[in-house]
Amino acid sequence: MKVEGASAVVTGAAGGIGAAIARRLLERGADVVLGDLEGDRLHGTADALAEEFGDLVHRRSVDVTSELGVSALLEAAPRPVDLYVANAGVFRGFGLDATPQEWAASWDVNVMAHVNAAQALVPGWLEAAADGSGGGCFVSVASAAALLTQLGSPTYSTTKHAALGFAEWLAATYGDRGVQVCCVCPMGVQTQMLDTGRTSDDADASLGMRAVTTAGAAIEPLDVADAMLASVTEGRFLALPHPEVATMHARKAEDHDGWLAGMQRFRRSLEG
Repeated sequence: MKVEGASAVVTGAAGGIGAAIARRLLERGADVVLGDLEGDRLHGTADALAEEFGDLVHRRSVDVTSELGVSALLEAAPRPVDLYVANAGVFRGFGLDATPQEWAASWDVNVMAHVNAAQALVPGWLEAAADGSGGGCFVSVASAAALLTQLGSPTYSTTKHAALGFAEWLAATYGDRGVQVCCVCPMGVQTQMLDTGRTSDDADASLGMRAVTTAGAAIEPLDVADAMLASVTEGRFLALPHPEVATMHARKAEDHDGWLAGMQRFRRSLEG
């Protein structure tokens, strides 16, 4: 996909990876709608970007787990959206003590928000592709946990697997009909989410963050944005900001039992 001049939406854009993706898109000349549930943080980020990029910056404080929220976000764009980055995510619910509310929130934000957006966008993209006037690109920001797993948090691991599964389904179903799909799978990124896990009193939450930061270097959000843009412009499905994840995933596929035994050893080393 050509990013220059695109009409884009980025969710979870008040900070971290979402704000970094918005910046990189704006630098390439895209119109960008920044969406986030946290209104004060969102407006602070959008105001700062607007000082540099002017009228290319738009914002809307919405809940993307609802169809109405997604509709409001799309309506904030000055023209039809052709690039949607489903970045909003939550990391909550640890061990088997994760509550029904934490499971529900994880499903809603990490999975159903993607489904809601695809339901709103894909039919129009298919029509545009069929008449030769365009198509669209759907980006799912998942996690290396989607390809591997996430120690400590069953909610995060399970829903990120589901996000990857939905992105793969979209690509298999519509990828040859004008809908490009990209799934971004980083390990540790220097964000508020990582900081919260590092300082948590919950043993499973702390374990999860130690697993992330021990497995590989925690990179900057802009590194994730750059990896995403490279995959989108080159038409690749997977964006791996940590290239070593490809090797880890290949080892898992080659010997699943051996990989699980290795994960158990890794967990024990972190617990000790």
